[in-house]
Amino acid sequence: MGGKYRITGDTYPRMRRPRHRRRIVLAGVSAVVALGLAGWGTLQLIDVFTGGDKSASAAGHSRDCPTPKAVAPVKALPKPAGIKVNVYNATTRSGLAKTAAEELKKRGFTIGEVGNAPKEYDKKVPGPGVLLGAPTAADGSFTVLGTQLPGTVQKTDTRRTAEVDLILGAKFKAFSTPAEATAAMTALTKPSPAPSDSCSTTKSG
Repeated sequence: MGGKYRITGDTYPRMRRPRHRRRIVLAGVSAVVALGLAGWGTLQLIDVFTGGDKSASAAGHSRDCPTPKAVAPVKALPKPAGIKVNVYNATTRSGLAKTAAEELKKRGFTIGEVGNAPKEYDKKVPGPGVLLGAPTAADGSFTVLGTQLPGTVQKTDTRRTAEVDLILGAKFKAFSTPAEATAAMTALTKPSPAPSDSCSTTKSG
């Protein structure tokens, strides 16, 4: 370089960044950190004294619950005394129909005819038994008798009377115990439980 800025010798001046800029940057960063800490501390104090922003939390979640449905009343079932049962034996065991009829009578049922099964069912019932009656018996008498002898097959015919035929089959051994029959009847007549009050929450937004 020439002129008055002429450099002589073999020593060159070291160029340094002015130190005041570094101080300004450090001061700015410190101020930002201090403001952040102050704001966080303020929010913590607000949560302590207000118990947290529960309303905001609730607003951020919507309850995903099904619309509660009214419990439908259970259809009244007939009492055993109001059911007339004809008991028929379709097995090779003699006296089975009479024994079964006596047991049903002890349990309150009204007994009609007792004897051997008609030809179309004689020795042709592989299960515990068959319940045969008018279509109206399907939701009443069949249900009550079914608690006494689970596994019976239900069939309807064209009769107009309310009596029901119980045709005992090859797998018939014994009726349910009175306790078992009562428990089954209670389960049928007990209304369905109301929907649970616990519902899942889904975050909105």
